[in-house]
Amino acid sequence: MQPVREWLREARAIAVLTGAGVSAESGVPTFRGENGLWKEFRAEELATPGAFARHPKLVWEWYDWRRGMIAQAKPNPGHYALAALEARTPKFALITQNVDGLHELAGSRNVLRVHGSIWMVRCIDCGREQEDRRTPLPEIPPRCACGGLLRPGVVWFGEALPRRVWEEAEAAARTAELFLMIGTSAMVYPAAGLAQIAKAAGARVVEINIAETGLTAGIDEFLQGPSGELLPQLIA
Repeated sequence: MQPVREWLREARAIAVLTGAGVSAESGVPTFRGENGLWKEFRAEELATPGAFARHPKLVWEWYDWRRGMIAQAKPNPGHYALAALEARTPKFALITQNVDGLHELAGSRNVLRVHGSIWMVRCIDCGREQEDRRTPLPEIPPRCACGGLLRPGVVWFGEALPRRVWEEAEAAARTAELFLMIGTSAMVYPAAGLAQIAKAAGARVVEINIAETGLTAGIDEFLQGPSGELLPQLIA
């Protein structure tokens, strides 16, 4: 752990990629964990444009349930440690696959949400996007002022990532001196490829996770354990 502490102190440019494991410690269920099922449906069956086109009410019932659970969650020590790291690092980018907004609640400022936000809704007719934190929603499926169906402002399986956000994430990975990969399964691309981009550009890559992933063998340092315990120790 000591080399990573020194790298964190020395680095002037740090990029971080966080996944579901970071929020799991706050009680947010993960897609691939033991609580990954909802009414016998897998996330991959519901989080798709096709599922929404066929069964918008069913998809929104799932998202309304998720929003209700996330609304009760609070940032954990790992979230706060990353906010503290950002405050002392000249160039810092927090790239997250999470849609819960807990990083922002902990005080992180430069957050690149490559998979969107569960608290945003977008009209499939007029394209208007807005924040809506009501939970439970008064109407399912919710509708826009124009009458069109609203959809969650997240990136579903099979959809492209938001172009501007992804370009900023790639740039952060390419220019980082140190790249942290925290609580991600490293199975969802293209986000999982950011560590390889950073490594190819000369950055040190550190993985913090409860278990090794498919990328562990090719990085500089692997720290095993919950990020909510390890990150405060590293950044103190």
